[in-house]
Amino acid sequence: MTDDNRPKRTLYDYDAEQPTRHWYGSTTPRSIFDDEEPSHKPEPSKVAITSPSAARKRALRRRAQRADNLAILIIVGALIGMTAIVAMLVFFVANDDGSQGTSSRVAAAGIEPTSVIYGEEGAMLDNSLVIEPWQGNERFTLLLMGTDTRPDESDQLCRTDTIIVVSIDPRTRQIGMLSIPRDTYVEIPNHGLDRINRACVIGNLESVGRGPYLAMQTIQYNFGIKVNDYVIVNFDAFRNIIDRIGGVNVYVEQTIDDPQYPDEYYGYDPFYIEAGWHLMDGETALKYARSRYSSDDIDRGHRQQQIILAIRERVLSLGMLDDLATQAIPLWNDINDGVQTGLSLEQMVQLALYAAEIDFSNIKTAVLDWEYLRPYRLEDGQDILIPDRAKLPTLMLEVFGEGYAE
Repeated sequence: MTDDNRPKRTLYDYDAEQPTRHWYGSTTPRSIFDDEEPSHKPEPSKVAITSPSAARKRALRRRAQRADNLAILIIVGALIGMTAIVAMLVFFVANDDGSQGTSSRVAAAGIEPTSVIYGEEGAMLDNSLVIEPWQGNERFTLLLMGTDTRPDESDQLCRTDTIIVVSIDPRTRQIGMLSIPRDTYVEIPNHGLDRINRACVIGNLESVGRGPYLAMQTIQYNFGIKVNDYVIVNFDAFRNIIDRIGGVNVYVEQTIDDPQYPDEYYGYDPFYIEAGWHLMDGETALKYARSRYSSDDIDRGHRQQQIILAIRERVLSLGMLDDLATQAIPLWNDINDGVQTGLSLEQMVQLALYAAEIDFSNIKTAVLDWEYLRPYRLEDGQDILIPDRAKLPTLMLEVFGEGYAE
């Protein structure tokens, strides 16, 4: 098939309803930065070429330099976009350490697990379960997921134990972020009631790579917000990216002394940090966000959002662009090693530009907390969190603004 006849491809090239995935290391434009000689050298032209004048040489050098600068700017722009996205995905670090992580509150009466109440179209009217790709100028909603994949486990496990929905509205220049505890009990489309963090696992068990798509459908179905794409991040990428940007400044509201902080091998790695301001490296930020000391998933959600905003401020701070430029290749490799997404390079650049223009005061954050959840114990002893569906629309409107379901 010739180039002219090749069919056009979009962000989503659905095969068995699976989203396109991008592993960005495989597309790293190394020729911009490397001086390697090509393995095949073309034969020199037989046409006589006269030597350019000194002025012409200077013009050619300037043009080449501009091209290099533009290429580097595009890469750095993408890194800013992805780093900002990964910053918001710091929520992922509340991963599974073997405990349920739910509150010890007494279950409230009046709300029990019930099957879907929305009908075939879910909470969204006239949109059913269709995942529509972003067109570039309307509201963009991203499902950020973090895996607790351990060193001896496959990345395809897709155990997403903390989830955050991020929506950017370029018209109002607002960002809304809602964290959803992993034990929230919802309808997984075509699979019945289950914990929300099981959606990605179930999808991948059906077909490798389908997990993120089913997770997006689950959010869209239960919360009534159109989801366009996803990002999945693991431990190493989070730590490395934090370190690449020089750490983050975070105010610790109360001293944390957690002797049973879990390591990645199901053992313990005690964590202690005093109240006050701290410049946290990647490992410290990870522990601060994951620690379950005298808290539950909801309390950790607030701590994690502290780090989210701290990373954003760091990335967008004066002079950070130059630092990112020098760290372009290492950052790109970090992203390749631990970030999976359906976003294209161009979309990341565009999102970076949007994020940079949004004022801090226009970022609204919320955790699906006890005002909207009720603890419940199933017959088999599992502790779950049941959302109060009647209250969810009010919360969604407060966080994401009018038109969030459009």
